[in-house]
Amino acid sequence: MRLGVLDVGSNTVHLVAVDAHAGGRPTPMSDWKQPLRLVEMLDKHGNIEDKGVAKLIDTVHEAKDLAEKLKCEQLLAFATSAVRSATNAADVLKRVEKGTGVELRILSGEEEARLTFLAARRWHGWSAGRITNLDIGGGSLEISSGMEETPDLAVSLELGAGRLTHQWFDTDPPERKKINMLRDYIDAELAGPAEQFRALGEPGLAVGTSKTFRSLARLTGAAPSSAGPFVRRTLTAPGLRQLIAFISRMTAADRAELEGINADRSHQIVAGALVAEAAMRALNLDKLDICPWALREGVILRRMDQGHDQGDDV
Repeated sequence: MRLGVLDVGSNTVHLVAVDAHAGGRPTPMSDWKQPLRLVEMLDKHGNIEDKGVAKLIDTVHEAKDLAEKLKCEQLLAFATSAVRSATNAADVLKRVEKGTGVELRILSGEEEARLTFLAARRWHGWSAGRITNLDIGGGSLEISSGMEETPDLAVSLELGAGRLTHQWFDTDPPERKKINMLRDYIDAELAGPAEQFRALGEPGLAVGTSKTFRSLARLTGAAPSSAGPFVRRTLTAPGLRQLIAFISRMTAADRAELEGINADRSHQIVAGALVAEAAMRALNLDKLDICPWALREGVILRRMDQGHDQGDDV
């Protein structure tokens, strides 16, 4: 079964095609993505602007055409934080379906956290014991923790790197005052959820998923992506604090020159780093292991578990 997974994220529209079978690894045979930055196209009323919807329709149409050329038998299409939080989400979904024939399903924040947790559990295995997983996207932060494949607690907060950059920073590099104000805001948003997670007990393994965490780990000395997925990569709290002091003084263009970060995300890495540092501090985590699997792998694994005759729901 060739399965296509179309992920309309807050930063990027991402299509992967996988030859999926029970017990197999969700390794893409094709991987295509297009930067879109939907979370930065929300107007003051919370609507995705018309130009953003038009770009989304064009991009989804391109992804659908590619999936057909790749002979995908099913296409699982879903949207996350930027569309989920948009005031005009229902209208956006209707316009995308009318313009492309693709029916996008909005994942709730809890679903997103649970599916990402499943991917982290399958990657690290049962010997990890309790896993606490953090995932920073463009629009939201997901935190989950549990002993099984389904987490005991899963939450989503609108603390994505792109969202916070768009809302808080209006200079490049960001003003020190704005950075301090954003730190206080993130701490306040994390206070309640962090207390709930700490009550579950200390994890056997703390994990970071998402491109943001991979970039932060690389910027603090972890192995490059060319070393392959099986090299252990970690992000430490002291290393992260030192990194923030360094990159927060740089322009986005200068940050883009650093190894481990690309131009599409260099403008939002400071906000992402602030979220990562605050979350680790709130949860008393000194180190994260970086997991190469995340939401898309979780979606594929869930479908493989269910079998391929269950319709097109994620």
